[in-house]
Amino acid sequence: MNLGERVHMLRRRLGWTQRELAQAASINSNSLARIERSEIPDPGGQSVAKLARALETSADYLLGLTDDPTPREEAAHVGADAR
Repeated sequence: MNLGERVHMLRRRLGWTQRELAQAASINSNSLARIERSEIPDPGGQSVAKLARALETSADYLLGLTDDPTPREEAAHVGADAR
């Protein structure tokens, strides 16, 4: 799954429109649509970070570096609670 597919899947899971996610991430809605269609395969670090924050996931997940959509901070917190 590529970045655009992951963004699309998480956005749909939250029940948001593209416009809602674009507003939450402070990015242009046309750019978001192009990211989801993989017309912008490498949107840049700031955009990825904004999308990750808005989608409550990690940039690593969006970039395909992990298959765990749980944000790193939350995963660390959950691990600490299990101790």
